[in-house]
Amino acid sequence: MSSTLASRYPRIDLVIKALLTVSSFLLVLGIFAPMMTLSKFVWVENEFSLYSGTLQLFKDGQYFLFAIIFVFSIALPLGKLILLFRFWHDDSSTRKQIERFMYWLSHYGKWSMLDVFVVAMLLVIVKLGVLATVEVHYGIYAYASAGILIMIATAIINHVAAEDIAKDIAAADTAPEQ
Repeated sequence: MSSTLASRYPRIDLVIKALLTVSSFLLVLGIFAPMMTLSKFVWVENEFSLYSGTLQLFKDGQYFLFAIIFVFSIALPLGKLILLFRFWHDDSSTRKQIERFMYWLSHYGKWSMLDVFVVAMLLVIVKLGVLATVEVHYGIYAYASAGILIMIATAIINHVAAEDIAKDIAAADTAPEQ
């Protein structure tokens, strides 16, 4: 395996590049854009983004919650995007490294914070309905869309890499021994 997956699969490369680029943009937008406005009574309004909410947890001394939200909602998704891009364009990977990377990516998906985050947002919206009104903004949609696109890119890359490994094994099995 001397060339990259991107160069061996040029049609799919366009799709992967588009998915990773758009999901990168949406993830950054989702982190910094307003996700919701919380209105208590008539005169108190607070607008939150994932970034501002995480920062507020730190300022309030809620270090454990800060760490959990920061790691699972900001750092890991950004890291996953970087690793996906690197894996897709890396030409130095051995079959064993590719298999290990695929295993890690498939298991990392179980730790995705997207579903937990969306459920938490829904609980806030439902539970605070009596005490306050919650207006959802475009940030939550950008963040959720980024998560979905990252999952799609991961699935495609895993499928292509598995297919590539199968071809490599089949070629090795049919090669004449010397």
